[in-house]
Amino acid sequence: MENQSHTEDPKPLNIFKRARAPVTLTFEDVKHRISKKRRSFFCNSTKSEDRLILSGASGAVLPGEMLVILGPSGSGKTTLLTALGGRLGGKTSGRIIYNGKPFSAAIKQNMGFVAQINYFYPHLTVHETLVFAALLRLPGNLAKEEKLLQVEAMINQLGLNQCKNTIVGGKFVRGISGGERKRLGIGEEMLRNPSLLFLDEPTSGLDSTIASRIVSLLWRLAKGGRTIVTTIHQPSSRLFYMFDKILLLSDGRTVYLGKGEHVMDYFASIGYAPSVVMNPSDFLLDLANVELQGIGNFSDITASEDEEIGLWSTSWQQQFLVLLKRSLKERRHQSYSRLKIGQVLAISFLTGLLWWQSTDLQNQVGLLFFYIKFGGFFSLTRNVFTFPRERLMLTKERSSGMYRLSSYFMARMVSDLPMDLALPTLFVFITYWMGGLKHNATNFFHTLIVLLYTVLVAQGLGLAIGAVVMKQKTAMTVAAVVILSLQLTGGFLVQNVPAFIDWIKYLSLTYYSYKLLLRSQYKPDERFQCGSNVSCLVKDFHRIKSVGLDEQVLSIVALALMLVGFRLVAYVALMKVGVIQHRKY
Repeated sequence: MENQSHTEDPKPLNIFKRARAPVTLTFEDVKHRISKKRRSFFCNSTKSEDRLILSGASGAVLPGEMLVILGPSGSGKTTLLTALGGRLGGKTSGRIIYNGKPFSAAIKQNMGFVAQINYFYPHLTVHETLVFAALLRLPGNLAKEEKLLQVEAMINQLGLNQCKNTIVGGKFVRGISGGERKRLGIGEEMLRNPSLLFLDEPTSGLDSTIASRIVSLLWRLAKGGRTIVTTIHQPSSRLFYMFDKILLLSDGRTVYLGKGEHVMDYFASIGYAPSVVMNPSDFLLDLANVELQGIGNFSDITASEDEEIGLWSTSWQQQFLVLLKRSLKERRHQSYSRLKIGQVLAISFLTGLLWWQSTDLQNQVGLLFFYIKFGGFFSLTRNVFTFPRERLMLTKERSSGMYRLSSYFMARMVSDLPMDLALPTLFVFITYWMGGLKHNATNFFHTLIVLLYTVLVAQGLGLAIGAVVMKQKTAMTVAAVVILSLQLTGGFLVQNVPAFIDWIKYLSLTYYSYKLLLRSQYKPDERFQCGSNVSCLVKDFHRIKSVGLDEQVLSIVALALMLVGFRLVAYVALMKVGVIQHRKY
């Protein structure tokens, strides 16, 4: 159902005000298994083994409460949090209900999820990051000015004023601090004022002062009637006494659920008391490692899975325009860099000088084949990394229901078109006249159009490889193999291909593109000087004869099918990526 959304207050957002629709979360006997393949050394075979990650976790959290999940490494904290957030697929069982109902798209729209490692576009500023999130997440019936007011209010209330115009940064780009990144992640989720908020290790990697500020922020959000569930591995004693409800996990099951202020007295009453004064969280983790007996014994009922019903905050067109603008801003440092343009200019002038005013037919057809290598493969290698680089961001944003996959896919393709088409056009403008090709407008534009057509097909092939593989190193390896295969089957390097493998050229975009480029310069009845006082038909020249100047319509149709087909493959592959969730055990 398109454009269905809750009614928002047009006034600037106060993230500490009362929740609009409080949520009570209960879960009973939640279990989760993963299948691992184990290879047998002796019989050279693989066996699938199930490992139980959650073995009966149970608990409840009410509006106004902050439930903190504690437990040693491998106890299933993140797995449980992910399951409660409706993001865990696979073999999950138990009963997870929200206000007495199973997980649904309506609950998803009233929920926020902050992962331990939050991914952002590194070259966007804090302000730009929140603005694009607001334009995508807030209802379409709110004016843009009202959404910008919400962003300013969020920045003020999270204490991000000092870094609002600083880029977020990333692994190779210096940006904001770790504490500011945590608050930015919370801010992204709080823009739509969710009543249920999940956070995975929000204090990891932070000093005690910054961690205390983050927990204080969460405590204030909970007191506004929100339901907060978070995991923390080993909090300091200062943080521990800020928790009002604790769930302790041991080996995937609940061993304590209750108020934080009562936990030490509870374990002392059953014979477990520290012999020396120590941090309560350290004491609890020691106990959990002893594998204490869990509490609760509930029936095994399959948990409801998330269905993408379509409660979108904004229309398809709004999502497309916002994502397009964001993509152009994020990639401007790559696509429009002086280095990239300088690289193309250098190659163009070098190519023009090497083929300077060449009248030899063999040299000219060689230049046309180099056009395909430059334009087509330039586009393929540029686009093969598009989706692998954005896999984590796509998973994060799609998991939270920020936008439709189709709007993202179209925006990503369109955002790359300007430079994918502009740089090959610049290359042709320089090399065509320097290289001695036919000096008239008809032949020039024919050549240019064919090359740009090739670029679009190669763009789709690059996107398809990247979407199917989704790993940068592997994608580059596959792309290299594909590029070499296309060169060999293009008809220029090898003319006399054995009959049993000659069919492979009909699968090659290079073959069809080269055929069209040759026809942009030569006609079948055209003649060239093939000896002293001897002329021959161009179509009989050995490097043209192997490809041919006929079947132009077939070539156009074949490339059109590839143009659409490669993009369909990429889209279908991304549909699978969209449902893959982060899992950490």
